[in-house]
Amino acid sequence: MSGERVAELRRRTSESTVEVRLDLDGTGESDISTTVPFFDHMLTALSKHSLIDLTVRASGDTDIDVHHTVEDTGIVLGMALARALGDKTGIARFGDALVPLDEALAQAVVDVSGRPYLVHSGEPAGFELHLIGGHFTGSMVRHVFEAITVHAALTVHLTVLAGRDPHHIAEAEFKAFARALRHAVALDPRVAGVPSTKGTL
Repeated sequence: MSGERVAELRRRTSESTVEVRLDLDGTGESDISTTVPFFDHMLTALSKHSLIDLTVRASGDTDIDVHHTVEDTGIVLGMALARALGDKTGIARFGDALVPLDEALAQAVVDVSGRPYLVHSGEPAGFELHLIGGHFTGSMVRHVFEAITVHAALTVHLTVLAGRDPHHIAEAEFKAFARALRHAVALDPRVAGVPSTKGTL
């Protein structure tokens, strides 16, 4: 992993062990293993479309439920993003993306604001109960974005505009977030210092 905007974190609880390494100035290379296959697929897409190099190793009490492992991975990912961003000097700060996947369409807007806030809407009724890949419930999508948003101190608006297939809906959401995040954390040579009238983010 190269560059200066790099973070590596490890978090262990009685429910999970999570290790994350990321490079904000990467090329979208990833090495993901969470023991939850569909989540691995989503994190791989997040890395690829954000251009953030990402390594994740996670394990936990998936014999009970995937919830702990998935949510805890989101927590550590958010913490790593915050650490890699540092004082946020020179970043674009804002990013937005509109991403389709066949019949599904998702929009994400990201502000590296320092104020954790998630607005998440538009998933069809029953989506949260659907098993994707036989093990990952649709409700986990929101949990992941809540965890990342809170621990990276982002403001995120994520909206599903269309969709029928739960796999397509979830993947469109992750890809839209990835593209918006890519623009928000990018370094802008025209930005002097921190992009805030307060002087801090």
